[in-house]
Amino acid sequence: MVINTFTYYTSTQESTASAVQVPFTQGTSSVTLLGLGLPMFCSHKRRRKIRMKDSISYPVPSNHTPELPPENDAPLCSTCSSLDLHVILHDGVPKEHAIPIGHLTDILNKSNQCGLCNLVAIVIRRAWNLDKLPDIDISDITCALYAIECGYPNIPDYISPVLRDICHRLHIQTFDRPRDVTAAMVAAQSNLLLDIQLLGEDASRVGRTKELHGRRVGQDVDIALLKRWIHICEHEHGELCETVWWRGTGDVLPKTMRVVDVTRMAVVRAPPSCRFVALSYLWGGTGEEYWTTRANIKQRRAQGGLDVSVLPSTILDTIQLVRQLGERYLWIDALCIVQDDLKDKAVQIGVMELIYGTSAFTIFAAGGTSAHDPLPGIRPGTRDPKQQITIIQGLHLAVPLILPREAIASSAWDTRGWTYQELMLSRRRIFLTAHHVHFECGEDIWSEDVIAERINLPWASHPLKYGGAGGFTSVRAPPEWNNSTYMGHYMSIIGKYTQRRLTMESDIVNAVTALINAMAKGFKLAGGNPGQAFRFGMPIVDLELALVWQPTSNTSYVRRATGDGNMTLWPSWSWAAWRGAVQYSEVSLFVDAQNGGVSPWITQSLVEQWHVVDDDGRLVPQDVRRTGRMARSVEEANSSPYVIPEGDIDAQTLIIENGPLQPGTLVFRTRSARFNVTKADDVVGADPKANYATYSILSDVPRPSTLVGRVILPRSTNSPTLCEFIVLSRADETKGLYDEDTLGKRYLGCMLYVMAVQKMQDEKRMERVGVGVIFEHAWPNSTGEQKVVLLG
Repeated sequence: MVINTFTYYTSTQESTASAVQVPFTQGTSSVTLLGLGLPMFCSHKRRRKIRMKDSISYPVPSNHTPELPPENDAPLCSTCSSLDLHVILHDGVPKEHAIPIGHLTDILNKSNQCGLCNLVAIVIRRAWNLDKLPDIDISDITCALYAIECGYPNIPDYISPVLRDICHRLHIQTFDRPRDVTAAMVAAQSNLLLDIQLLGEDASRVGRTKELHGRRVGQDVDIALLKRWIHICEHEHGELCETVWWRGTGDVLPKTMRVVDVTRMAVVRAPPSCRFVALSYLWGGTGEEYWTTRANIKQRRAQGGLDVSVLPSTILDTIQLVRQLGERYLWIDALCIVQDDLKDKAVQIGVMELIYGTSAFTIFAAGGTSAHDPLPGIRPGTRDPKQQITIIQGLHLAVPLILPREAIASSAWDTRGWTYQELMLSRRRIFLTAHHVHFECGEDIWSEDVIAERINLPWASHPLKYGGAGGFTSVRAPPEWNNSTYMGHYMSIIGKYTQRRLTMESDIVNAVTALINAMAKGFKLAGGNPGQAFRFGMPIVDLELALVWQPTSNTSYVRRATGDGNMTLWPSWSWAAWRGAVQYSEVSLFVDAQNGGVSPWITQSLVEQWHVVDDDGRLVPQDVRRTGRMARSVEEANSSPYVIPEGDIDAQTLIIENGPLQPGTLVFRTRSARFNVTKADDVVGADPKANYATYSILSDVPRPSTLVGRVILPRSTNSPTLCEFIVLSRADETKGLYDEDTLGKRYLGCMLYVMAVQKMQDEKRMERVGVGVIFEHAWPNSTGEQKVVLLG
């Protein structure tokens, strides 16, 4: 065993330096500073190496000799003053050897006396939202510090290995974290890692380069930095960021498309192959005073015809930013669509996926609540990033600004319906929030407060790499033999989109039309024809799966009107018909309200033919994908007691029996039965005050009140009460859906997806009340009947 010694310096509370001789033993990854009890860490694969006389390579410890700190160096408590941050930030400290710094309560109490404790307190207070959770018990929580690499380049196999350790960040380890805190952090999309970064201006003082270290953020946006981000993406990322996979070769913008010429200050026809920038922002109500209308479109075509005196701050600042970035054309919906021309509006809404997918980049004004708010950082005094920087041991340490995704999630912009598809379809995005500016594309993400732009090689990972908002443009084109994967994206999109709000509830489908169009084209649904692939926001080819959506627990039980002036209701079988958020969940949602997953599963089609009544009142057959019986064995498949009803549906007979058919009505042959329902009291995580509740479906065969299924209904539904159910398809199974002790062991496909329905007022049509599952062996024992359902 070879033993050498080196000198390690630690700064004391009196700001003097003391030297300690420390033995270093070859083959060990950590040694202890004698007399101090502090660990010193060396990583063989990451440290610089020199050749010794005996031809053995040894890691070389930092040779840093601390300078006397400047007068503005923050004071430190006795615990923090024993740390040498220069060595820690140069060498790193593995998480398993994190350095204890005390109880969280003590750190919070010392935060006005110790610079490092103050930074730790700021990080935890903000991330854990302690000011809004005053009753959280943190008395037993202790903290420790460690420092690990926060990113490394993507090193191809043909390049000789280089050091992956570019930069270390200080991380705060907390032993335990209250459950309520974790839930709040996940909901806010916060960074679960608690960290402190060194600014790049001091990176050389710890033997590092500036890459991946922090960057100062001023009150004004750094335009040169934005230009650099755009240049890197456009010149180095290639096809990944230049093309949009769901666009067809024949897709072109309509000749009627207009753009704002920010040089001539006019609204003009978009020139051929026009390079333009798009804006995503909040109207914040109506804006007749600045809209383009049939009355002012002629004036606005002329040079200088766009009167800046009527334009709101968001639009004015965006025009200024576009000029500063060296661009000429800008697309803004309120100015480029004639707002009182229904035909023009319909054309533009129909190509929105091309507008956002074609724009060179999209500017997202996510820092305000309406179009009258300024674009943060474009004019002096319009933002205060509140970057917390403290000088400790001569080093500028900063609390990282919140992750881009958290900045977006906390904005009013993220709550609005129209902005969702604008985000999802834009290939390059510049977000301006109250906290900072950041850039996203298909390859990378950059922000003002981290020096994360590429060096000689692209980054495989860095602190922001997966902290953005994402988008549909990042989805890759599916293989031709498997276009069914779109349903996973569809269900996720609808779940997120319906959580947002709309000023005009009748816009519910219009505001997601661009995404639906992109799906139809990209996945070649109905030959790539969006009008045939989707009806009322629902995918026709996978209608059986689309029908099993569920309202979230606090969704109101209120129907939407279409906005056609006649108060016509959207068809109840579509999620678009109901105000509030919906979700797609596994059948486990009926027994655990907090753990329903996102992937319902159809194990067999039980309806032979689906029809929809078109706008002319004609009954039109729909091309719905059919799923064959799935079972674990032949015996299981053949033991199914449910018999699929057969028979054609004659339109003339329906008209004679029911009168003229109403557009949007879903018509199909199935089986119907009535069962008693009562509120279930054993659903895990159920909110007793929610607007919807899980009900148990009961049968009196083989004995009274036998549990045969579950259904989610409005909480206002009487308990007990009698409900009519119609069969939709065969579902998956899980424990707790029915009484297995009485009815027998469950098997794959033993549950039937059913819809609770009721008669529409003054009509023979039915409407959806809720969707649930029933054990199929309960069906033959019911007073069921075969019928043709007209679902309005």
